[in-house]
Amino acid sequence: MRDFLHKWLKISFINLNLVAFIGVVLRYKIVFSLPIVDQKHLLHAHSHFAFAGWVTQILMTLMVVFLYRKGMTDSFKKYKWLLISNLFTAYGMLIAFSVEGYGMFSNIFSTLSILVSYFFAIVYWKDLNKLRINTASSFWFKAALIFNAVSSIGSFSLAYMMAKHIIHQNWYLSAVYFFLHFQYNGWFFFACAGLLIDKLEGHNILSNSYKTIFWIFFFSFIPAYFLSTLWMQLPVWIYIIVVISALAQLISWILLLRIMYINLDILNKVTSTSGRCLLSLAAFAVSIKFLLQLGSTYPALSTMAFGFRPIVIGYLHLVLLGAITIFILGYIVANEFISLKIFSIIGISIFVFGIIVNEIILMGQGASDLQYQSIPYANEMLLITAIIMFTGMLLFVFDQFKNKIFITSAS
Repeated sequence: MRDFLHKWLKISFINLNLVAFIGVVLRYKIVFSLPIVDQKHLLHAHSHFAFAGWVTQILMTLMVVFLYRKGMTDSFKKYKWLLISNLFTAYGMLIAFSVEGYGMFSNIFSTLSILVSYFFAIVYWKDLNKLRINTASSFWFKAALIFNAVSSIGSFSLAYMMAKHIIHQNWYLSAVYFFLHFQYNGWFFFACAGLLIDKLEGHNILSNSYKTIFWIFFFSFIPAYFLSTLWMQLPVWIYIIVVISALAQLISWILLLRIMYINLDILNKVTSTSGRCLLSLAAFAVSIKFLLQLGSTYPALSTMAFGFRPIVIGYLHLVLLGAITIFILGYIVANEFISLKIFSIIGISIFVFGIIVNEIILMGQGASDLQYQSIPYANEMLLITAIIMFTGMLLFVFDQFKNKIFITSAS
């Protein structure tokens, strides 16, 4: 058990560090000349590897650990080749997209990555059904598996349009946002929520509201996709459903926060200070996300937001880094899956500081663009924040290689 967790956490952290390094290169090329790098190709490699090599890899690992702790002692052996396969396709996409952008090899590895997600979903779904106790977290995991599989429709649509040279901006953007929605708000969010609910249930923080919260999120998830397409001419009835969905998700999130607030004394006793800080930051980022979603339903704000690239990038980074990545780190720390020595604490602190500053600059850049002005040296500052994040994660990874990663009996 310890060897499995030790190995796959290390691999995932190395992948996150590589994502941060590529971020530095991308930011460097915006400010300075770097002819050897194709910006567009590397950007595609960066995003695909961040999704598959970091978030998907670590979520799969943690979900396998979930099964082990529920009594499936053979789970590590069963999922070993699926984790290896996902890692193989992630690095395949990283190399292929860096070299050729969207091309034959990148499409091959992308398709293989999708097939791995299908196999993982089928095997994991069957194992969830074998659990003797049908926990609330199982609902979230099953939904996450469904949304991960469905997100491939966006990928296949993009591949088809590229192959057929179909140039239609609305169709292209709709496919991109479809993939992003089912990944960010579906696979990533629901999987993380499943881990969180399991953590709460493990400490006997039980509530009849868990299933209600889940179903509200589940049924509001699909119409919430149209939050990303409000710039199109949508029928009034769809717009009304979208507004209701955004409001429902915010209310559901508040209900979940209320459960945690009521049981704050228990959580404080069973969670380290570092774990609480990271999870609180993640909760703050998720709260901002849902508020921004609701705000984006105002037509004028939606048009402006989607018309300015820094705002879109800032929002995507808010979710991927501020909410998902910080939550995952907080969850791992809270469960004492890693040995958190002084340099690891410093490394994570630097990394999180970089995320916060990065968001402030991106949102400030977006706000200034709305007024058709610019922030002096914004790109240089974003390069510095990218270096900060990479440095923090590098220090963290280096310290973890010196220490043993371990698992405790904590739930």
